[in-house]
Amino acid sequence: MSDGQQKIKVGIVGGAGYTGGELIRLLLYHPRVEIGFVHSRSHAGEPIYQVHRDLLGDTSMKFTDHLQEDADVWFLCMGHGESSRFLQQHRLPDHIRIIDLSQDFRLQEHAHNLAGREFVYGLPEWQRDRIRQAHDIANPGCFATAIQLGLLPLAKAGLLTDVHTTAITGSTGAGQKLQPSTHFSWRANNINAYKTLTHQHLREIRQTLLALQPSYNGQLFFIPWRGDFTRGIFVSSQLHCTLSQDEIFALYEDYYASHPFTHVSREMVDIKQVVNTNKVLIYPEKVGDQLVVHSVEDNLIKGASGQAVQNLNLMMGWDETLGLQLKASVF
Repeated sequence: MSDGQQKIKVGIVGGAGYTGGELIRLLLYHPRVEIGFVHSRSHAGEPIYQVHRDLLGDTSMKFTDHLQEDADVWFLCMGHGESSRFLQQHRLPDHIRIIDLSQDFRLQEHAHNLAGREFVYGLPEWQRDRIRQAHDIANPGCFATAIQLGLLPLAKAGLLTDVHTTAITGSTGAGQKLQPSTHFSWRANNINAYKTLTHQHLREIRQTLLALQPSYNGQLFFIPWRGDFTRGIFVSSQLHCTLSQDEIFALYEDYYASHPFTHVSREMVDIKQVVNTNKVLIYPEKVGDQLVVHSVEDNLIKGASGQAVQNLNLMMGWDETLGLQLKASVF
């Protein structure tokens, strides 16, 4: 490198899916990273650009079914349940750090179930300093990220009560594998709810909120929706609040003043403001005695691969924004 700084080598396991593709796109141009290998059992030997067609002209790398242990960090981009099985089947050298994008290690009771590894929950706006000291990271869920960032300032102030949340996500949130609900003929001009009040991200959300507000005994009611667009999440969380609108703005702006990717808006936000970026925009709106916190993110970047790179930067002691200076595609 021109500045004399050495690059680290990373590997991506499960690189053929959406999150793997986004990681490749981000890391190809990261100034401190060299991609050592991109693993895929189903596409081994094929050029990466034949699967991720947006990378034609950006890389001539091919998928491989070989795991290279000379890498410094492995990103695990496999399905839920597959990461824990993978690590049980492959005893990795201790020097390899792991950033896992599945849900397998997000809960505290699951963070220590592999000998010698403790997975730290990678939500920088909650525990940036702990991430800086971590060896292994459990990357948060996409819904969980947007919902938590809308509620963290309230939890820190001890103001959480019962929370009613609705959130709509794009089709990429379902992953690349074809499902009935991802067919164009079903998804276009359509919307529906799923996993009503039972979504798996509720547990990691509650875990974080209780860490900030230990006395919290309220309920979290969450209804997720499938939207007829490809990427992005829009969240609205409603709860009782006695603060004035100005006091709420001050609370949120103070909490996020030192966080480069989370910004407080004083007007309504929309998904196009954040698509293709690692940003979360939050608009806390007071109506009578109710507070409705609107938050938006790109589910594949801040909700997955971008946050994974943000965690990498923190773990390595680099600038948190390195490789993540991205502009939204608003038109």
